[in-house]
Amino acid sequence: MSIAALLVATALAQATTARGMPGYFPPTGGAGATINIVQWDANSLPKVYERSDQLPITDGEITKLSKAGFEPDELVKMIEQRRCACDASADGLITLREAGVDRRVISAISLHALKPNRFLSLQVTLDFTGESRSAREAYLYFFIDDGDVTRVLTANVDDLLKRSNAHETMVDKSDLLIAKTVRRIVLAGQVPLKKYGAHTVLVASSANPSLTHPSQLTNQERVGAQTYSLDYPRSSLQSLCLLTAGYKRDAVLTYRWRFVGSRFECEWN
Repeated sequence: MSIAALLVATALAQATTARGMPGYFPPTGGAGATINIVQWDANSLPKVYERSDQLPITDGEITKLSKAGFEPDELVKMIEQRRCACDASADGLITLREAGVDRRVISAISLHALKPNRFLSLQVTLDFTGESRSAREAYLYFFIDDGDVTRVLTANVDDLLKRSNAHETMVDKSDLLIAKTVRRIVLAGQVPLKKYGAHTVLVASSANPSLTHPSQLTNQERVGAQTYSLDYPRSSLQSLCLLTAGYKRDAVLTYRWRFVGSRFECEWN
């Protein structure tokens, strides 16, 4: 073969590869088999469930419906469509079985239960009414019990007010004679929680910057604190808690804000 013919053959091979064809196939005559994909079983693919707009069903509702005579297949379909805000732990499944729930229903709960909660999403709103420069008790505390530990969240109010936080400024016209400026700061974060069920929350204001437990509050600080309770579910669509704390200009020390109280509420579904 001449050099010119060799160059042409090489160029054709490169052009074929450049068009997206592999540069090499194994020789014919091997034992490869042709597969007809039409014969593949479409039913072997995972089922796509039609989700309902209803809230997730709970294990208590499953037990109630089971005792009311609903068939296992009906309950399984409900769980597939609505999912289940259920306790899918070993203890939770044993409780359902002891209540007479069918094994197929329990299996569906194990598969479709919402993932367990691991933390609270906490949104803290601080409202400062009036014109002042600092807080009488500079530290806001949020205590919540979590089994054998106490979770503590704190904020240095004076430092917070010095920062360029995004905030809203409103005018309180509830007093017809004096309009008051309200500065609102909103903070958001997450609080890890391991224990499910009943929890106690305490919100307090203190001058002490290093509290680690509510027992360290002074008697006067305990009087001004608020206590709340919440029932932390094992699973839920959301775990959002809202804490609002209010400060007003002190009647005596007018250059300082005074903590006047709080409000706390949670939404699970």
